[in-house]
Amino acid sequence: MEKNFVKKLEFEAPEESSGTRIDLFLANKNIDLSRSRIQKLISQQNILVNGKPTKPSYKIKGNEKITIKVPPLEKLSLEPENIPLDILYEDSDLLVVNKKAGMVVHPALGNYSHTLVNALLFHCKDLSGINGVLRPGIVHRLDKNTSGLLVVAKNDFAHLSLAEQIKNRTLLREYVAIVWGHMPTNKGIIEAPIGRSTKDRKKMTVTRLKGRESLTEYRVLERFDLCDLLSIRLKTGRTHQIRVHLSYLNHPVLGDPEYGGRQKWIKGVHDQYRLLAQRLLSLIDRQALHAKKLGFIHPRTKEYKEFESPMPEDIENALSSLRKSGLP
Repeated sequence: MEKNFVKKLEFEAPEESSGTRIDLFLANKNIDLSRSRIQKLISQQNILVNGKPTKPSYKIKGNEKITIKVPPLEKLSLEPENIPLDILYEDSDLLVVNKKAGMVVHPALGNYSHTLVNALLFHCKDLSGINGVLRPGIVHRLDKNTSGLLVVAKNDFAHLSLAEQIKNRTLLREYVAIVWGHMPTNKGIIEAPIGRSTKDRKKMTVTRLKGRESLTEYRVLERFDLCDLLSIRLKTGRTHQIRVHLSYLNHPVLGDPEYGGRQKWIKGVHDQYRLLAQRLLSLIDRQALHAKKLGFIHPRTKEYKEFESPMPEDIENALSSLRKSGLP
């Protein structure tokens, strides 16, 4: 084995795989590497085709020799922090956390401390390393100001199983949201591709140009003056997906500062509802979006596990105000 590599894999790409992207081809092999990890190894020139570095978008031609050199995981440079966690379930493979609004899930530019990962490192001795140094254990994410349930993997076995369930759309992720205005139907599916905004790289948008397939299923739970309360299920997991899709329909999430859920929407409110709209915005200083229910097949026991999180106080207060509005 070459120095500084924990393992080296070599095999032939069959002719019937011709036309398949190399990252997808390798992700479907039983080699305990996620697609994101494979892409990173390619960018580090640790995956070779016929002895030469390649790109994630490279399409296999067939009868090629593929070499994968896997370096050891970098040592975590993050500091464990004694931050209280609301843990609904925990065993040797995973844990389910009820995240508070305002907590960033993993370190990124501008947020290298006080994240969920920092808290997890204090709580757990072992977390899966598939997502790299800055995202140990993180299988899926919630936006900073979205509250609710997350499942965290303690080992790569659990991580790969949970990631596969997300890929196959069998992992249940159900949200509740208060949105401005009234949805056109009591239930439906929003199908619109999402990609990075060309005007603001921190934001996402519905776009046909390099947009990825995005499906959001919704159901109206209650209708109020000015707003609807929705139950939402994710069929795909794009960045900001629910917020972008609802904004695209001109029904942004109440309080959402990035996708039109605050001052932009209130400008169009009729005078008789202006005070109610202002009161709602005074009760919640973030998007009224909560990951309420989470369900999955346990990677080891194969039992179905389902968890539910109570409505956060700020969203409950907004709902109470809507129910008491008494407007015609």
